[in-house]
Amino acid sequence: MPKLILTRHGKSSWDDPLLYDHDRPLTPRGIRSSRAIGAWLSGQELLPDQVLTSSATRAQMTAELIAEEVRFRGDFKAESGLYHASADTMLKHLRRATGQVVLMIGHNPGIADFAMRLVSNTPNHPRFMDYPTAATLVAETPDDWKDTSFDGSHALDFVVPRELLDE
Repeated sequence: MPKLILTRHGKSSWDDPLLYDHDRPLTPRGIRSSRAIGAWLSGQELLPDQVLTSSATRAQMTAELIAEEVRFRGDFKAESGLYHASADTMLKHLRRATGQVVLMIGHNPGIADFAMRLVSNTPNHPRFMDYPTAATLVAETPDDWKDTSFDGSHALDFVVPRELLDE
């Protein structure tokens, strides 16, 4: 069955007030968190064969750091349509996926809404509803991506970086 790894971008910097929101990079904590999620995915043998990410700098950096940790060699797409996308827009992008294990990187509030609407079982985790930076849901769907619908996937795991790091 196809699996989705749904990750919110890592913690981003507000240090430069002249930068457009789209261009904000990760903070050092965001970099550590993204690497930790990648290492966790590798340890779980959850290795994506396709990456769909928002075109925002912080999302692309998160995707690249995770990709390094899992030694990703597949299809990598940065899509402007995923920048601050709604749950409905994220579902449209997911329905065009071609991989068996897809890593999708996005932003709140859309990603939290998408995660809640996508799965039929809500993970028993205190941070699932607010979906903090670099939080990651792993879900599987019995359908091909093109037939994926809300409430049709099964949550397998949910993790936040603070559980993986000694901070």
